[in-house]
Amino acid sequence: MKPINPLRLLFIGLVLTVAGWSATVVTTRYSMATPVLPATALATMGVIVAITLVLGIRVLRWRSSAKRTKALDPLLAARTLVLAQACAYAGTVLLGWHAGIFLDQLRIWNLRSDQGITWVAITMAAGGLVMIVVGMLVERFCRIPPEDSDAAPGDGKPGRGVRGEAAGEGEYAYGGD
Repeated sequence: MKPINPLRLLFIGLVLTVAGWSATVVTTRYSMATPVLPATALATMGVIVAITLVLGIRVLRWRSSAKRTKALDPLLAARTLVLAQACAYAGTVLLGWHAGIFLDQLRIWNLRSDQGITWVAITMAAGGLVMIVVGMLVERFCRIPPEDSDAAPGDGKPGRGVRGEAAGEGEYAYGGD
């Protein structure tokens, strides 16, 4: 599995910012409701962030312990990594979409008496940012630091050799690629 590319997250965020802005312009033009998630979705986002952090801390504790008496369950580590990456991507989608909504609402900020939708869009975008940060942080928790070895990668001696990459890059605690 490859690490998250921050440039890919940025691109996805920009595309969804344009999509959120466009959807808000269209729904406003046709007097429809603004396509923003309800504030109660923050609770769900908080639960996802908390679960991701708890599982990531378990992997980090195992990784940083000096004497490992018990092997880390590779399935738990792989699921933690996938959850962390999904959290980062979902956060990017939420941040981009709600940033687009906020940008559209910003131009009519002074004209509206009820600015509740704008504040909900801001809080949802902030929640998306938290999801991105936690996802990328937990992904780093799942990385195994390179082992000290004089052996070249893949020469049959102890040490890690990763196909097509420098040792230590893209290696995770569950042992997969």
